[in-house]
Amino acid sequence: MKKLQNIGAKLSVLPLLLMPASVLAQGNTLSDIGAQTGLDSGQGGSLTGIISGLISVFLGILGIIFFLLTLYAGFLYMTAAGEDDKVDKAKKLLTQAVIGLVIILAAYAISTFVTSSLTTATGVTVQ
Repeated sequence: MKKLQNIGAKLSVLPLLLMPASVLAQGNTLSDIGAQTGLDSGQGGSLTGIISGLISVFLGILGIIFFLLTLYAGFLYMTAAGEDDKVDKAKKLLTQAVIGLVIILAAYAISTFVTSSLTTATGVTVQ
């Protein structure tokens, strides 16, 4: 009897899982989705626009990684309790994170320069 109730409970949830997919699929054409994302035509769908968007996302992820490394180094430094090895490890990690941030900022400057040069050369504007 317990097995039958368990199967019945699982089967009663199945229509709820399938219903949102059918509701969301109605009325969304490919052009509607393209207009919502900005990739339908024009500036957002250009090659330079897509590449600059990907570079921005990648550099944003690297910035998040820098922030997490800084937090971790600060945590190590605060919990070192005066142990020289842990303090040195935290300082070394923080130094490496700052060097990484400098590299990220340089990469951002270079990619912004290259993207602006490409848009000037091709005449396509990027959002």
